[in-house]
Amino acid sequence: MKDYAVVGGGIGGCCAAALLNHHGYDVVLLEKEPTLGGCASTFKHNGYQYNTGATTVSGYNENGIVRTLFDTLSLTPDLIATDPAIVILQEGKIVHRYQNVTRFVQELQHLHPNPKHDEFWNLVRTIGETFYALHGHYYSNASWSKKLISLLSLLPMVKHFLPYLWGDARTFIEKFYGGISQEYRDFLDAQIIIVAQEKSNKVNFFTAALALGYTFNETHYPVGGMGRVCETLTSAITDVRTSCEVLSIDRRNNHYVLTTHNGIIEAKNLVMGTSHYDSGRWFEDKEIRHYYQRYKKLDNHQSAFILYLTLNTQKSFYHHYQLISKEILPHTLSKALFVSFSDPRDTKLTAQGHYNITASIHTDSRLWLGLPPAEYKRQKKRLQDLLQAWICDTLTIDSNEIIDSFAATPKTFGRYLNRTQLGGNSLSISNFLPRLPSNDTPIKGFYHVGDTTYAAQGWPGVVMGARNLMKVIHG
Repeated sequence: MKDYAVVGGGIGGCCAAALLNHHGYDVVLLEKEPTLGGCASTFKHNGYQYNTGATTVSGYNENGIVRTLFDTLSLTPDLIATDPAIVILQEGKIVHRYQNVTRFVQELQHLHPNPKHDEFWNLVRTIGETFYALHGHYYSNASWSKKLISLLSLLPMVKHFLPYLWGDARTFIEKFYGGISQEYRDFLDAQIIIVAQEKSNKVNFFTAALALGYTFNETHYPVGGMGRVCETLTSAITDVRTSCEVLSIDRRNNHYVLTTHNGIIEAKNLVMGTSHYDSGRWFEDKEIRHYYQRYKKLDNHQSAFILYLTLNTQKSFYHHYQLISKEILPHTLSKALFVSFSDPRDTKLTAQGHYNITASIHTDSRLWLGLPPAEYKRQKKRLQDLLQAWICDTLTIDSNEIIDSFAATPKTFGRYLNRTQLGGNSLSISNFLPRLPSNDTPIKGFYHVGDTTYAAQGWPGVVMGARNLMKVIHG
């Protein structure tokens, strides 16, 4: 019998399994697909490789939370530092999001001139640096008493950031600047939603500052694709089972029984590296199903539409672009498209002279699920063509240079990743702690990691959750 079974080989599952293995537990990691990574996996299509969704590793700067994880495991992922982290194109103007605040603000003055920029963006940087330097806090939800004690550990953080925790970020920003243009508001919202999964009017300024400031830390490009990072992370685990779909999970006395396509697995403890909103399907246990039902209200059905392209061209591109339009695009929730290019030196991912592209935009899963097949196909093709034309026009790409093109909707992700909601919980004011689920639960031996639990999505948030898991396990 295993000490821990970890279901789901996304970032959360891989981090949890790696840390449990490091601490000497007998762990099995189970993944439905042939490759690890989940939303951060790498896959093949028509002979070309693509990153499924996530394309950037943040938090790997010196003493950063992701770097600390890999150092703890004595592992080194193959990464290339990227600066600028994003190149933003809006209304024919361009700004590079450099790591250096002064350099970035100088760029920003050309796009959105304002004398308050230097003060504002240095405040954003300071909030991020202070937050990541704080230690000792954790979050538990195993019982009301443990929850209260864990919330007390957050008091130093509350003390530091109290002025930024109340009210919405949009009001704070408007007051700080004395008013801003709709164009600059769109500029800010396009970046906030990447991390917080909400716009500035739905989150507090503390959350907005962490979202806006992530480029002031080092960001990195994963050589060979994001899936390679997850493979490195789990390289010391002796029992990693890919192409191993879990069919059902039973709780029996003091252990869990997992039925898979490849046989039965028994474990004393269970870690679900899956979405809270799609995990109930594996259980008949009433207590576990009730646990998931408690958090169903957090499901905002937010998801992604992703366009994948491969180019054969001699042109040069940055790693990441964000294109911002004046209006919300049809069948989406956003004015902004995030476009990621492979590195021309990365021949592990693409052939010399080729680029692959993962371009994502927020959408609502309910716009795609349940459509008649013909309408679904037409809607998918319309949005695919629209995004492809936008990318080509903005970045001066000839359509003849495109040698592979296809798209994925929330329905696609439901089929391959067992989830239609992507990006994790929105970090809105109404969803803030202590309303979010923790990595532990009131159910003995039953744990969770990933972007729908503490602390948030992305590498820093999910790694923080995996570290929190070890804290609540060890007491």
